[in-house]
Amino acid sequence: MNQYFYNLCAVSIIATVFSFTTPSLANTIYSHFPTTVNPDEKYVFYSHGLIVEGDNLMPKDERWGVYDFIAVRKALSDPNYNLIAYHRPEKTDADQFAQKLALDVKKLISAGVKPENITLLGFSRGGEITLLASAKLRIDKINTILLAVCGAFLEEHREYQPFGNVSSIYEESDFAGSCQFLTERNNRVQSIREVSISTGKEHGAFYQPMSEWLQPLKKWLRETPR
Repeated sequence: MNQYFYNLCAVSIIATVFSFTTPSLANTIYSHFPTTVNPDEKYVFYSHGLIVEGDNLMPKDERWGVYDFIAVRKALSDPNYNLIAYHRPEKTDADQFAQKLALDVKKLISAGVKPENITLLGFSRGGEITLLASAKLRIDKINTILLAVCGAFLEEHREYQPFGNVSSIYEESDFAGSCQFLTERNNRVQSIREVSISTGKEHGAFYQPMSEWLQPLKKWLRETPR
């Protein structure tokens, strides 16, 4: 009887622990890597622009206005995935942070998350970091989404290479334009889709959670394979 009771208790404890370690996490916003990973859910890494690096979550640019990182992060959250949105410190080294993103993606994969359920999403400087992380990972099924990234700097630096499924959104009045040229750098781009928007707000179009770019972006995120 004692052995039976012991076995029963052990099974009960294991079941209880399992129930607490595999909750549904979707629609959660993380500022740090999650302590619990659900392998059946999607994960999106959002990397913000350069102006947000530092202590201010709502910095103001004289030309483009306030970059409302708080509102953008909230608008990006969705029941279909978990959002990981780090706030980078001032003068972050892009290559080192890209290495961190790459390691975080590998942690998710090691925990059972399928590469096709992982998206690297970045705006401007965050998009450059996203591309560096994608190049380090070299994973065919991962999703890479770029917001206002592809300007002259990227054309001159071939180390910025996307892999997997690539998507791009750019503002027609902005200096950052089409990302089509990135697909010519390697044959590991599985697919590419691109949308241009026309708000007249240049780079600042992505400083606020505007429907013009949020709507196609979230549609893409919902469509990624599960």
